[in-house]
Amino acid sequence: MKHAPLKLSALIRDENLHSLHGGKKLQYIWDYYKLPLTLLCIVLYIIGYVIYGRLTHKDTILYTALVNVSAGEDLTRGLGRDFLDYLKLDSSENKPELYTGLYLTDDERNEYHQYTYASRMKIQAAIDGELMDVVLMNREAFDAFSQSGYLYDLEELLRSENPGLYELLSSDLVGNIVILEDNSMDMLFDPSLAYRAETKEAFYGIDLSRTSLIGQAGFGEPVYLGIVANSPRVDTALKYLQYLFAEK
Repeated sequence: MKHAPLKLSALIRDENLHSLHGGKKLQYIWDYYKLPLTLLCIVLYIIGYVIYGRLTHKDTILYTALVNVSAGEDLTRGLGRDFLDYLKLDSSENKPELYTGLYLTDDERNEYHQYTYASRMKIQAAIDGELMDVVLMNREAFDAFSQSGYLYDLEELLRSENPGLYELLSSDLVGNIVILEDNSMDMLFDPSLAYRAETKEAFYGIDLSRTSLIGQAGFGEPVYLGIVANSPRVDTALKYLQYLFAEK
């Protein structure tokens, strides 16, 4: 008997609904059922979003960063979409990621100096998240990456992973230093101390000047390529090197 009022209320609502037409019926439905309708819409949106994400998902095959290097439309296509074609991968399922607009400079007169702090944060986050594999950069950025210990020793890497590619590219390797340890923090508390550092010199970059893609871009200074030391996609990064130096 205690459920009778509830059933009676539902019956009255059904009778009222049948007696209404047009906009009044819609308004009546909304007034009495807006909560379940809202919840239903939310559930349908979530389901649709998940399905859409799965249908449109693409695997990122390589994360490449341009640091102190600007790329036009042709170079952007060559560094990205054309690499997919070289690997014969389906562009509907795979994509290369290209970071642009990154600048590192200590020169306050440089027009891009204001972007340095934000670029450092983005670069650090990408490296920490293993979302940066290859870097194309000018000499200033190459020095910064090398000295921070961010890059593979390419001579060692190529000798062990692809000796044939090493023989092909050995003359293009570029040396630099990495600072293993220094006393810069001590100097903050005692300015009288002389700077001391333990460094290691190795081939952390490769000059891309003789590649057709970079050569035709018309840069006024060399562009160097480095492979980030914690990259989980080293095999693809080496294929990228092969692609860049392939005869066109």
